[in-house]
Amino acid sequence: MAKLIGLTFVGLLLALYKNHQSSYQTRLNALREVTSVAPPNCNLVKGIETGAEDLEILPNGLTFLSTGLKYPGIKSFDPNKPGKILLMDLNKKDPAVLELELTGNKLDKASFNPHGISTFTDEDNAVYLLVVNHPQSKSTVEVFKFQEEERSLLHLKTITHELLPSINDIAAVGPESFYATNDHYFADPYLGSWEMYLGLSWSNVVYYSPDKVQVVAEGFDFANGIGISPDGKHVYIAELLAHNIHVYEKHANWTLSPLKFLNFDTLVDNISVDPVTGDLWVGCHPNGMKIFFYDSENPPGSEVLRIQNILSEEPKVTVVYAENGTVLQDSGRVCD
Repeated sequence: MAKLIGLTFVGLLLALYKNHQSSYQTRLNALREVTSVAPPNCNLVKGIETGAEDLEILPNGLTFLSTGLKYPGIKSFDPNKPGKILLMDLNKKDPAVLELELTGNKLDKASFNPHGISTFTDEDNAVYLLVVNHPQSKSTVEVFKFQEEERSLLHLKTITHELLPSINDIAAVGPESFYATNDHYFADPYLGSWEMYLGLSWSNVVYYSPDKVQVVAEGFDFANGIGISPDGKHVYIAELLAHNIHVYEKHANWTLSPLKFLNFDTLVDNISVDPVTGDLWVGCHPNGMKIFFYDSENPPGSEVLRIQNILSEEPKVTVVYAENGTVLQDSGRVCD
């Protein structure tokens, strides 16, 4: 009888393992291959050969890019150098990138590891750049003021909080206020790996201001990219491993209420919101397994979605770019 019970227990464990393994592979889209979609007038930008994690486009066409992220479990193409913030002018026919000097004495440049970024422009047209940073595997938000004439960033402040243990992306609503997505990877890569494997849905979204910090949404299977509608009434959240884009209503007290979500056959990552049309441009990973198990002979592919009229009953979703990784790898980390 004891032997039978033991065999039954082992059988249950194997079944549980296989179910989790199947779920893990499904959530990572492990079997998906990419059908190429190449838009016209699409060219690689010189000077970003080792990749960029996030970008933020100002209304005047100036564009900030964060580069050099060292992320647990993901291949880095420049592992021995600190991260950078680059500037690009989209008004130019053949835009080049310029590395912005980081000024001020409060930032350790040697350990600068930039992740998600967001901008806020005040009533005097001063531009603030908020950058998720992971020095020594920690999570901070660095606040910079853009010095346009000097082409530099003046470091103003480092923000940390117990409710922000492992920040992924950020959406600024003030010079020192923002919404942020949290996972567990930088706080504890081992715990984060089990969270991803088991689908524990521990990720959340936090609102931060100097006066108030609170969790405003939770229960995500790896919350990743985040954006705000041009009118400031809605917040969009990418749930990477569930393949969902969530739409939340934003209230005057900064809390959020869920309205709807859209599901896709791809891992949704960074979100850029068109400031005029309100369209969402989403950088995606067609096959997430290729990111965590990198093979130069079979690299991760790229995909970019455009979502129009997301608040309507029938939003229009278009694959505007897709490629198998021979030109652009891992497009969730370079969202256009």
